[in-house]
Amino acid sequence: MNNLPDRLFYSAGSNVTKRSAALQLAAAIPLTLMLVTLWALTHRFQAFARDGELYAVQALARIHPELGSDLYLQNTSQDQYSIFSPLLAQAIRLLGLQNAELLLFLVCTVWFLAAGWLLCRALADADTAWLSVALLIITVGYYGSYQIFSYSENYLTARSLAEAMVVTSMAYHFRGQRVFALLVAAGAMFIHPLMALPGLLVLICLSLPIWLATATVMSGIVLTLGLAMAASPSSAVHWLRVMDSLWLDTVRERSQFLFLSYWTPLDWEMNARPFVSLTLAALVTPDERIRKFCCIAMLVGAAGLAVALIAGDVGPVAILLQGQAWRWVWITCFTGILLIAPTVQRVWRDDACGPLCAVLYLLGWTSIPGIDSLACGEAALILWLVRSRINVEWARYLGWAAAGAGVLALAAVAAELWTVSSRAMPGGLDARVRDAFGFGISDLLLVGILGYCIGRCRSMLGLAIATAALLAGTILILPGSLKQSSPVGTDADIEEFMEWRDKIPPSSSVLMVPTRKSASFVWFTLGRTSYLSLGQSAGVVFSRETALEVRRRSEVLLPITAPDWKILSGMQARHARPQTAVPATHALTAASLAGICRDPQLGFVMTAEDVGLAPIARMRSGAWKDWSLYDCRSVRLN
Repeated sequence: MNNLPDRLFYSAGSNVTKRSAALQLAAAIPLTLMLVTLWALTHRFQAFARDGELYAVQALARIHPELGSDLYLQNTSQDQYSIFSPLLAQAIRLLGLQNAELLLFLVCTVWFLAAGWLLCRALADADTAWLSVALLIITVGYYGSYQIFSYSENYLTARSLAEAMVVTSMAYHFRGQRVFALLVAAGAMFIHPLMALPGLLVLICLSLPIWLATATVMSGIVLTLGLAMAASPSSAVHWLRVMDSLWLDTVRERSQFLFLSYWTPLDWEMNARPFVSLTLAALVTPDERIRKFCCIAMLVGAAGLAVALIAGDVGPVAILLQGQAWRWVWITCFTGILLIAPTVQRVWRDDACGPLCAVLYLLGWTSIPGIDSLACGEAALILWLVRSRINVEWARYLGWAAAGAGVLALAAVAAELWTVSSRAMPGGLDARVRDAFGFGISDLLLVGILGYCIGRCRSMLGLAIATAALLAGTILILPGSLKQSSPVGTDADIEEFMEWRDKIPPSSSVLMVPTRKSASFVWFTLGRTSYLSLGQSAGVVFSRETALEVRRRSEVLLPITAPDWKILSGMQARHARPQTAVPATHALTAASLAGICRDPQLGFVMTAEDVGLAPIARMRSGAWKDWSLYDCRSVRLN
């Protein structure tokens, strides 16, 4: 009987613990739905945008070998360094092109975000992990130049899977399973070596003392510099060959983002932001693991920029340019965004300048018009470094400044939202709602409030109501975010052009006039090779033969269009961004059609122009009404 109070207390405590665990498990459901809804509001699946179409055609070429003769695939390409295409090809065989793309995109996206949660959870508490994943969704992780590349892109590539595997490997590293982490990172090398290598380097450096990791990285940079200086165009060693002038000029004109000397001040500001952010994170946190993680992420990113600078301006050695070491900054960017939440929590608690420093730090990762994000991050870092000199009176002023900065930021967002809501736009209410979720600070505020309410809710009924509301929002919004905007490659689109497919031999190439930047229609609807497009010219850095053929074909098309792959040229590249305007074109005539058809590599031309010749096929209705198909063999006979 004497132990009865203790037994009763233990029993009550056990029941409370069980109930708390049950509430935490129940809260995970609405929190997950909150993130799904947030993703649906801020992202949209773009299917064959940019590199998405390139990876899709690489996979299709394994199912339809005739596509292997396409300009992009006929010589060395990035596909030879990855096993991603066979995986995607198998999915296409089972599900079809559109369904396979969507399913694998969803798998990679969910995997990436779940791995991000596990990584942050290994470094912080569960509430911080949820908020960090929300920041990964809200903040666009651009790296490199011209805002071309970002992690977790809205279309499927080998990068999507490799990024998820790299983040998974880092999560397992911080959970103590270092051997398994290295195995996962090594496996990612077979998916996309350019994206996986910096992740593998981070894991190796995390296992070393910081001084040894720094010395190792510096030695690698010096070795790279030595190899670049020893390389020459006539080297007997293949990987020491320098690009000749004609090949190099083509690469510079097509892919100027490979050369750091062509990056603009805005590009450098964008790439400097995560370094500033991680410097503050390393200074703020007392956790030695996080501090080392910050330093290693910055070390690997800076090493990538150094190697890229050597590749572009010292060599230029072909294999170094193809390695695109500037991509290593994606790790720096990802880590900087992942650690925003725990850094802000630490900074906010400082009595001297915490609130203002936290507000500036958050503004450093927003996209509010008129606000210099890098300047905000630098101001936060400087303020933190001088905090010991701030007295009580100045601390009070800085607190008022923090409130004012927050109000001004929200006012700027409100003004922009008013502009968005007042202007006419296609898509109706759904488009307006999606457009409103484009400002990180307001999105984060809403997610923070909602997440706090769910996390502090102690009622199963309340959690059930939140779950039902968020589930309804997910069901309403998510389908629109996953709907493919283009019918390219669908059964209906293929059926519509079945007559054209029957008239075009599988080995023939097709040119669309007016020329378009994308070859998706020719590849996925007609199932034929494309004569020339902007996307196909992405392979010039991997193959000299491809580069020369791209130049040759563009010269063939000069009577009807300026080369659209020639993004920048000469000194213009040092001072300007890529030209986004449509290249100068001329109306197709019977004479110009006959001129371009003299090239034996051009099989068929499809055009909206009436050239006065009898086409072999014409669309009579639908979106392609009045488009005509010409056989160059017949044109050459006339």
